Amino acid sequence: MPLVFGDCVFHRERRELLHRGTVVTAGPKLLGLLELLLDARPRALTKDEIHKTLWSGTFVSDATLTCLVAELRAAVGDDARAPRLVRTIHGYGYAFCGDVTSTVASGQTRRSSCQYRVIVGDREISLADGRHVLGRSNEVAIFVDGVGVSRNHAQITIDENGATLADLGSKNGTVLNGVAISEPTPLADGAVIVLGAKALKFRSFSTSGSTETVSI
Repeated sequence: MPLVFGDCVFHRERRELLHRGTVVTAGPKLLGLLELLLDARPRALTKDEIHKTLWSGTFVSDATLTCLVAELRAAVGDDARAPRLVRTIHGYGYAFCGDVTSTVASGQTRRSSCQYRVIVGDREISLADGRHVLGRSNEVAIFVDGVGVSRNHAQITIDENGATLADLGSKNGTVLNGVAISEPTPLADGAVIVLGAKALKFRSFSTSGSTETVSI
């Protein structure tokens, strides 16, 4: 389900950002930064947190992050002098400060009374409808850094039937609640997912009611 903020729409599963209806030419790092800030909101992320996620194992200067933030602001139509979406906390890091909604097409209602999230370390990531690949590649939806984690390790799918987990032919396999899986397997609230030596937790939350615009 797309996330709407300001004049923008972000399709997480399609890795696509639109500004005023026009697709923005955006690389994986820019979209990765946007996703990090959206998932962490309203909490501010330190520069170190962002560096470790976007440039894991690689040294880059603060200037590289500053340039990436400037590119993101330009992409979403924000102004550093009067930020509506991306706020700078001087000497600390950055935070997403705009209102975000998830829209449903006119005449339709939300297909489910559940919201889904996956907890990776100190990150709690919301999962919209669609496919979410987990792994070490900079191209995946959910970046997981750890010993034994493949570039494209596993996939969580959210659809009208709920949530399922599948291994993507990873070298070390995917373990769900202590059992290695070989085919798509349903996910329940509190499930523990292990990729290599990295453990993640899956959460699902019941919600009540359905409207054409759902606050996130």
